[in-house]
Amino acid sequence: MYYDHKTLLYLDGKFVKASDASTDLYSQTLHYGYGVFEGIRAYKTENGTSIFKAKEHYERLKNSAELINIPFNYNVDELVQVTYDLLEKNNLSDAYVRPLVFCDPNMSLTQPNNVSLMICAWEWGAYLGDKQLRLSVASYCRPHPRSVKIEAKVCGHYVNSILATTEAKRNGFDEALVLDSDGFLAEGPGANFFFEEDGVLYTPQLGNILPGITRATVLELAENLGIKVKKGLFRPEELYTADSAFYCGTAAEVIGIESVNEYQFPKKWNDSLGKKLQDEYSKLVRTPEKKLSTAT
Repeated sequence: MYYDHKTLLYLDGKFVKASDASTDLYSQTLHYGYGVFEGIRAYKTENGTSIFKAKEHYERLKNSAELINIPFNYNVDELVQVTYDLLEKNNLSDAYVRPLVFCDPNMSLTQPNNVSLMICAWEWGAYLGDKQLRLSVASYCRPHPRSVKIEAKVCGHYVNSILATTEAKRNGFDEALVLDSDGFLAEGPGANFFFEEDGVLYTPQLGNILPGITRATVLELAENLGIKVKKGLFRPEELYTADSAFYCGTAAEVIGIESVNEYQFPKKWNDSLGKKLQDEYSKLVRTPEKKLSTAT
């Protein structure tokens, strides 16, 4: 349960009890997955609650909506402030925030005239836990970039993620690793992918993956640490000479990978570049920003 009888969410300009909120069952989003969303994290710092890269997340929400022709008539700065208010009203500090733009009733396959905006938040630990992951390469590939706007965070895209994760878990693994439609490494069902070999980090290039905000942060941290990173197209077979690997994403944060299929990465996680970046990321997200809430 993500809420109780006291939990508030923000819906179309008002704070309402989550248990009282409702939506029309003829919404395009419910029937066709035609909506966009974000995942944002807030962290408790010594100066109060800080929402990590809130503006960047809401800018991406706006961009996602525009890419798939969903109206977005919201001010990003106002949404950031609303999110701080929501956290304070629910007495949350370390929390996961989920904004969702969903469409009005419309059974036709055309763009909507009107949409709604919901923002909710709850306490949620690291999505993939804190232990190194055992992955399997999924039989499902990422959607082809000519079939959808792959760079948009669209509700319906995540059916692909659910299929891949479910398959991995049924086969005894912790999570999936998904290839693109040409057989190159892409990403996890809900996180971006990096691997290390001979002191260099490698990560799939943009084009067939979601341009993750955590991925961009990891790239910034790597540059600050003097870690060389190569972005490109990589075959899954290249992992079988790699030293280590990790996933990163807002929900997952930075999490080490133990193995892919039957190949176990030889480098100890504590000695890896991923561990260095994990530690730096953990410090960064808990660094107070200029604008903080008073939630404790």
